Amino acid sequence: MTPITIIGAGLAGCEAAWQIAGKGIPVDLFEMRPQRMTPAHQSDHLSELVCSNSLRGTGMHNAVGLLKEELRRCGSLFITTADAHAVPAGGALAVDREGFAEQITRSIDEHPLITLHRQEITEIPDDRIVIIASGPLTSDALAEKIGALTGQEHL
Repeated sequence: MTPITIIGAGLAGCEAAWQIAGKGIPVDLFEMRPQRMTPAHQSDHLSELVCSNSLRGTGMHNAVGLLKEELRRCGSLFITTADAHAVPAGGALAVDREGFAEQITRSIDEHPLITLHRQEITEIPDDRIVIIASGPLTSDALAEKIGALTGQEHL
């Protein structure tokens, strides 16, 4: 079976890889760090939270809390890890950033159907299924390719 390629090992890329591999499908997950760092990242860990450690409300009385519960029921790596690394934050779910990213990285590294590649992707493969989950810190080279593909100047 041809692996599904995922470009970007942030929150979305790691969750996509986890869910796909959980269905028995192999995944090639590409992350440019540490080969190519960004101005916001501090480590080479996957799913590093760079803006805030707060994942907002936890209560079932709002959409954000309801979404978290749905993620738990779907076997989400992201929310399971967040719950395991929660820190006091009133009515919000906040996490210990380092512990959260370390555990996500370990989980991805240890999954037998996920192959993590630490290299920058500058071309979008056209011979397989590809998920682009590179986010707002996409490298200039990949952003150009995405722009050419979509016809949009900005992502």
